Amino acid sequence: MNKEKITIIICCAGMGTRLGIGSTKALININGKPLIIRILELLKDYSDIRIVVGYQAEKVINVVTKYRKDIMFVFNYDFAITGIAQSFNKAIPYAREYVVEIDGDLLINPDDFQKFIDYQGECLGINKINSHNPILINTHRGKVIQIANDCGEYEWTGLLKMKTKNLIHNGNYLYEVLRPVLPIQSIIVRARDIDTADDYENAIDWFLKGMKE
Repeated sequence: MNKEKITIIICCAGMGTRLGIGSTKALININGKPLIIRILELLKDYSDIRIVVGYQAEKVINVVTKYRKDIMFVFNYDFAITGIAQSFNKAIPYAREYVVEIDGDLLINPDDFQKFIDYQGECLGINKINSHNPILINTHRGKVIQIANDCGEYEWTGLLKMKTKNLIHNGNYLYEVLRPVLPIQSIIVRARDIDTADDYENAIDWFLKGMKE
């Protein structure tokens, strides 16, 4: 897919309270580099990248701008009482034909991310269930047909690629934004969502083992 058709939105405004280390999850150390830099390393060929900041915004901006100077920062000043959907909505005005959303607490297998972003059309990145309190996914013939909280065969990684015109900007959660456009193609993406201390420990172990499973 033409990279000039894509806007990347990385949401990392939250406080990461469940992790319990007093840091935004975007700045946690992944084998010597902040997680946000691990994410940006996957995006070196993309020109329209928007990072939504809130908690510890200045620290995130300082880390990112030392790595790359052409990032747009979008502020969610209500980060303490809002979630990813509200952050996402703040970043989407004047986006290109397609929007790719990446959670700032997601560690992603690079090969799988490339497969996801190269897919010629709209898609969601899904994975084996491996995190605490996952958003669960049910599929049929390779397409996501249901997003649920109580039952599912996969979990949603938080990765989405959608045509901007198809995104309805309402709801408190991104999965509420997505439900009206189901079914949508699923892409298996090996990834680790880092919400808790156990998630963090497991993600580091997974990274050191080559992010293979």
